[in-house]
Amino acid sequence: MEPYELTLSAAAEAIRTGELSPVDLTDSVLARVEQVDPHVRAYVTVVADGARQEAKEAEREISATGPRGPLHGIPMALKDLIDVEGLPTTASSKVRDGHRASADSAVAARLSQAGAVLLGKTHTHEFAYGLTTPQTRNAWDQGRVAGGSSGGSAVAVATGSATFALGTDTGGSIRVPSALNGVVGLKPTYGLVPRSGVTSLSWSLDHVGTVTRSVQDAATVLEALAGPDPRDPASLPRTASARYTPGAEGDLSGMRIGVPRNYYFDQVEPDVEEAIRGAIDALRDLGAELVDVEIPMTRYIQAIQWGLMVPEASAYHEQTLRTTPELYAGDVRILLEAGELALAGDYLRAQRARTLMRDRWLELFAHVDIIAAPSVPAPAAPSGQESIRWTDGSLEAVSDAYVRLSAPANITGIPALTVPAGRDRAGLPIGMQLLGRPLGEADVLRVGAAHEQVASFGRGRIAPAVAA
Repeated sequence: MEPYELTLSAAAEAIRTGELSPVDLTDSVLARVEQVDPHVRAYVTVVADGARQEAKEAEREISATGPRGPLHGIPMALKDLIDVEGLPTTASSKVRDGHRASADSAVAARLSQAGAVLLGKTHTHEFAYGLTTPQTRNAWDQGRVAGGSSGGSAVAVATGSATFALGTDTGGSIRVPSALNGVVGLKPTYGLVPRSGVTSLSWSLDHVGTVTRSVQDAATVLEALAGPDPRDPASLPRTASARYTPGAEGDLSGMRIGVPRNYYFDQVEPDVEEAIRGAIDALRDLGAELVDVEIPMTRYIQAIQWGLMVPEASAYHEQTLRTTPELYAGDVRILLEAGELALAGDYLRAQRARTLMRDRWLELFAHVDIIAAPSVPAPAAPSGQESIRWTDGSLEAVSDAYVRLSAPANITGIPALTVPAGRDRAGLPIGMQLLGRPLGEADVLRVGAAHEQVASFGRGRIAPAVAA
């Protein structure tokens, strides 16, 4: 096994015991970037010289005093919405030509403090306003979409071009590409991870989260990121007792898993439903109690998501949309211009409806600990395909299909994790989504880790990323 193939946890243990140096690990991952990135285009910017320098410094520190923690010397990537002092934050847009960040974002600073090694910045759908990341190709089939908007981060992790990465999630932008590329994606509780220094799409829906190759890795990164930041008005305190490491046991006795009888299994491909129902049955075999649940207010989900996101995004881009509209890609510009037509009353109604939905979901979690469902209703679509035709003959836009099952967790702010749950007949990854109570990351990660121990897809598996 090459060093780039190691999960974060395995690499950290090898560094701790002296079996692997941060320099050798970083060199291996950078060689992998050079090998595969011309085919998948996960990265906007690679800072190879800086990464090697950071790895050498980590090696010196670890040799002298031991590692600061499990992230010390681990090479990682950041979605190119996340500021790093002195580097561009392009948001994969011409609007940001010439931009350089004047300071680290909160999450970049925390990873730096933990000793992580920055490899570079990964592609996003322009300003995170989309679910496909058209610049980037799927790690398992380069003729298919990577998912978005954190497509670059998911593909980098899936191909071994980063040991872990950060993304952002406004309507599924971590979970969708993670599911489509067969990796683990975590959207924490709204406010648990600070967003200061991160380019916004929609302030009331935006989350920063992790992309990893195992659930344990997600917990490890979350440990370093979680906690209050006075610069983020939505930031939540972290209690001293909060711990996210799921542990090695696979026993789920006493855990109540909600299985939706509506919404989440409506309009999904047969291979997806079969894989997810099989994965849920496996949770029962591990001791969990399965409970049928009714998802509340489903007819309002799309209206609330768009009713919040569209006007908030347009407000953020108001100045540049008026001065340099030609610099935006066509699909993003249309959405931003549409947002300028949104009425204040409609936005306020969306906020009120969100409050009602959040309350109803909290009532739901009085009866179950976790809800298990598909992450996306279909595997990665062919690049350029605009819609999906369902068995009843109806058509749904690809982006609408991908956001449909992930939006509820953004609207309500609850934690959501996607874990690999199998593959379809074409060999494309399928993801299972686990949703928990606010600040219920420990339970979500516990169930995800238990699933991972019995899943057939293979923890930490690297996509080949061979040119089509």
